[in-house]
Amino acid sequence: MSVQDQLHRYLFENAAVRGELVNVSNTWRETVKNHDYPAAVNTLLGEMLVATSLLTATLKFDGEITVQLQGDGPLSLAVINGNNNQELRGVARFKGDIPADSTLKSMVGNGYLVITISPEKGERYQGVVGLEGETLAECLEDYFMRSEQLPTRLFIRTSEKGAAGILLQVMPAQETGKEAFDHLATLTETIKTDELIDLPANEVLWRLYHQEEATVYDPQPVIYKCTCSRERCGEVLKTLPQEEVDEIIAEDGKIDMHCDYCGSNYVFDAVDIAGIRSHSLENSDRLH
Repeated sequence: MSVQDQLHRYLFENAAVRGELVNVSNTWRETVKNHDYPAAVNTLLGEMLVATSLLTATLKFDGEITVQLQGDGPLSLAVINGNNNQELRGVARFKGDIPADSTLKSMVGNGYLVITISPEKGERYQGVVGLEGETLAECLEDYFMRSEQLPTRLFIRTSEKGAAGILLQVMPAQETGKEAFDHLATLTETIKTDELIDLPANEVLWRLYHQEEATVYDPQPVIYKCTCSRERCGEVLKTLPQEEVDEIIAEDGKIDMHCDYCGSNYVFDAVDIAGIRSHSLENSDRLH
């Protein structure tokens, strides 16, 4: 069995093409375990986790990336957040019945794929493409051609056992013939779902590319991590009008804040609110 939830980067010496292979099986299970999603939504979130991990690995800076599907179909929203540390989380919102054999378009309807890149230093960037492809992989390949003019192929596989994928991309500012890139893509297409999900990454890469010269770099762990916390909720409460907070406390005796991603609840009563305000005043006094 493979060591799951790792990202492997590799580089072809003679083709100026880079590759990434990722397995997100455990992360996928953690993402959906507290939700009662239809099977088709579960599968789509698995695909989106694979894609977001692969996209995050192409970034050359510290920061976050969000891959989001939104539309007027029964699946109104599906979103995955990731960062350069390969920490991922995700959530979906749907209404009504979604059959198990639903396609991307039948779930999302008239919609868009939105990719938001937020570096820790520098400007935020957002790209939007229509859902012209039949699959998430095809839509993302279209995104790369439109936004970066980089030939890119994504191979995303899911099963009951897990989720994994491969990205191939021509290196920026490098001359690589279409024939060489297509050759590597054709080799990659031969991988079977069970092989990609079950086998160790090095064995997968050997099966696919043993006649090619490729350098494989040390793997990076991929983990599920929700960024919610009691402290963050407290910061949000500070931004609300005091009258509004006091009114909720008077009516309900508490404020219950729920995280849609992981299902955590953070409860604040009158004593907690007083402590937050006192702490805020202390910090304000220090600044003055």
